[in-house]
Amino acid sequence: MENNENLKRILAIDYGTKRIGIALTDPLITFSYPFKTILNDGNLQKEFSKIISEKNVDRIILGFPVMENGQASNITKLVLKFKKKLEKWFNLQVILQDENYTSEMAKQVILQSVTKKSKRRDKGLIDQNSAAIILQDYLQSI
Repeated sequence: MENNENLKRILAIDYGTKRIGIALTDPLITFSYPFKTILNDGNLQKEFSKIISEKNVDRIILGFPVMENGQASNITKLVLKFKKKLEKWFNLQVILQDENYTSEMAKQVILQSVTKKSKRRDKGLIDQNSAAIILQDYLQSI
């Protein structure tokens, strides 16, 4: 059997101005799981570099918010700017994936699976679950 350390993973990002949710695939790229939430601060390149290296990431899926009427919003422009940064920092393909309604879906997943009320209110948990939904949607499209 092939060593899992040599297998590549896909990383997904739910970008936010305060927090960034991160999800990963398993080494066989069959399912996604919430990984962590990081603060959107001056350490992003270092944080992502560590994750990409440790988890053997070969591609990034970036949640792309578009308003229902198809127009770009302020956050849409920030996501496109962040995509350019990721491409500059790392020699990886960055793919945009529709993220509409993922936060609402993540809240439902958390409501059904997390028993502690205080934990259900953790916004970071919502962010990383949103990233997992974005990644699962991508996996189903390939």
